[in-house]
Order: sequence, then structure tokens, then C-alpha cells
Amino acid sequence: MAPVGDRAATIMLVHGAWHGSWCWDQVRQLLEEGGIATAAVDNPSVTRPGSDLHADGDNLRTALDAISGPIVLVGHSYGGAVITDAGAHPNVEHLVYLTAFPLDTGESVMQNDLHGGEEMKLGESLRFDGDVVIVDPSRAVDFFFHDCAPDVADAAAARLEPMSLAAMGCITRGVAWRDVPSTYVVCTDDRALPVALQRSCAARIGEVVELPTSHSPFLSRPDDVARILAGLASR
Repeated sequence: MAPVGDRAATIMLVHGAWHGSWCWDQVRQLLEEGGIATAAVDNPSVTRPGSDLHADGDNLRTALDAISGPIVLVGHSYGGAVITDAGAHPNVEHLVYLTAFPLDTGESVMQNDLHGGEEMKLGESLRFDGDVVIVDPSRAVDFFFHDCAPDVADAAAARLEPMSLAAMGCITRGVAWRDVPSTYVVCTDDRALPVALQRSCAARIGEVVELPTSHSPFLSRPDDVARILAGLASR
């Protein structure tokens, strides 16, 4: 990736359910090689079982406070709820929803007015254990990583952690995309979030980009993700 000018925004990356900041490593390397600063958070809803969306939002706000200058804030999947909750930060100039949830007032990931989720089959891979939900390791590649190189897919599946159930049902405190310019990235080969659901999400967002990938383009097509984010950071 060609270097960009000194005025590029910092890109803050927020992972989705069951994942961690590790999932962005390839994208971060490509961006930083191109001269774009990056940061990533680990959501308490994964690192501290029982934590909810508000804990994730507070954690993100603290990380945003530590960055000077403009920020492009990226949320993947459940991470879209986190950036919706915390994204009305004075330094955030653009939001990016990567096959993610742009929730509205009174909505949670589990209860919302979005359409197209009727065909979702991800529930087939989930197991519930007290206050956490776990992805069946034998199904993770099929739903999240099917277009990744086999070694990359297997390594990613092995790193998935239990996710707080409370976070999935927690209502967002803010609706950042109503006030902050935003882009939605539809992943057209996604087996976790049906494309119809993504398009319902994207209808709330002004700009829409499509990638012919699974739910995890940061692992299967990191160059494409980095290119999209670099373009937004350098605007």
C-alpha cells in the first residue's frame, strides 16, 4: 500500500463477538506500512464474561480519549453496536460498519427493527452456558472463516472465546451513525449475517461498499479491507 499524507486519521478497530483485537493484526500491519496509525480494543464482553454493551462502550471511549486527532472508527459484527454506543466522540470523524449492527434507539443486537435475519443459521453453532454463549469449534470455520486459507481459518477458530450473553441483549445508549458520517461494508458471501440483514443495516447508512467475502474479510482479504479504510482515513 502506498504511503499516505501526514493528515490521515487514526483507525480504531473494534472486534465482534467471540473475537479479540488479534483479528485485525493483518489489516493493521498493512495500514501501518502505508503510514496510517491504528489502534484496537479488546471488548470486556469477551475478556470479562458477564460484561455488557455499556462496558464495551465505556472501554472504547477510554481508548478514544487517548488518541489525539481525527479517528475513523470501525466495528465488525457485534462491534457495530459498540461503535454505535460510543461513536459520538468529538474526535470520531467517520464510522465504518463491517457486516455489523448499526442499532437505533431502544435496540439491542437480539431485539431490533432490522429485517432479513430470518435466514440466519448461526444459532445452529451456538451453545449457552450460564451467562455466556459459545461457538461450537467444529462449526466456526463454516460460519466465519470459510474463504480463509485453511491454516488461517483453523488458527482463528481456535482463538474464539465465550461471549457475554448480556451484551447481546443490552440496549445502546447512543446512535452515533445519526450524526457521524458512516460507511457500511456488505460482505456478500457472509454465512453468519445474511446478506438481506446486512442490506437492512446498510439502508440506515449513507455510503455502502461491497466485498465478495465471508464474515471475516480482515483475514481472507485484509488488503481489500485496508484499502477501504486507508481511503477513508486520508479523506
